[in-house]
Amino acid sequence: MELPAPLRQAVDRMLEGEPIEKLARAGERLSDRYRREVRDGRFHIDDGLAAKAYLATRLPATFAAVRAAMEMVADASPDFLPVSLTDFGAGPGTALWASADCWSTLQSASMVEASAAIRSVGQKLSLASSVDCHWLEGDITLKPPALAPADLVTLCYVLDELPERSLHDVVERLWRLTGHTIIVVEPGTPAGWKRILAARQALLTLGANLVAPCPHQMDCPIVSPDWCHFSRRVARSRVHRLAKRGEVPWEDEKYIFIAASRQPAQLPAARVLAPPKLASGVARVKLCRADGTASDVTVSRRDGDLFRHARRADWGDALDMEAADGDAP
Repeated sequence: MELPAPLRQAVDRMLEGEPIEKLARAGERLSDRYRREVRDGRFHIDDGLAAKAYLATRLPATFAAVRAAMEMVADASPDFLPVSLTDFGAGPGTALWASADCWSTLQSASMVEASAAIRSVGQKLSLASSVDCHWLEGDITLKPPALAPADLVTLCYVLDELPERSLHDVVERLWRLTGHTIIVVEPGTPAGWKRILAARQALLTLGANLVAPCPHQMDCPIVSPDWCHFSRRVARSRVHRLAKRGEVPWEDEKYIFIAASRQPAQLPAARVLAPPKLASGVARVKLCRADGTASDVTVSRRDGDLFRHARRADWGDALDMEAADGDAP
């Protein structure tokens, strides 16, 4: 997956002339803070160089993850055509660009971001978008700006920066602002999955209908040390590759999310939880299923259409596996 052309061009213009070595060092500091989930009262992105380093090293991957999550939502809710968006912790506008790329109906967006440095970058980038954007200073853990409910509310890669004790209150505030659908995205780590589980439970307690990726509203059947997550391959630009000190022209972004709505969605019979394992005449697929269970399922050529669907399935796909009820020997 690549950034939309208008965004890619706007990012290239913003990074033009910036020394790669400076971006790489700033990107390493930024990645270290994210990886260690540092909470020291400072913004992860607290100056212009850190903001540009984020564009060079993290924006392509976070865009790909958010866009992939939205694709699952669009598949489950084909009648959902959002016109308005509210995004908290908006950063450089990742969710704005992903939403506009997924839903051509999007017309307006309220972008709430506490860090002045990344908010300034986001404002400039959004000038290349066709969506009418209103950028606001605000923090969802404190008193957020007074906003009317939006069709779509997003919180992407933000929960890991918030105190754990505030998670339920944050989700409740977001739900009150949700006119139709809310999407919360986190890194695809065990810790990110646990935060998504907590957000999922909070949404269910509030009466929300789950949309994706879960095919049911029962307790999550995944048990630690296993965890639920997905992956999206991201194409690296030259600047992206050099700033990450990478050699290959791509990287894989692991992510996890929860989406819920005020309207019921068309939940699939099953969701593929890992890359299928294929052998001659056999496909082994790890599934989370509509009955609230998760297990590996093995199908063979004898299963006909079921086998053909399983062979073509990818990690994160919805799958009609109603006939598959046996585990591998």
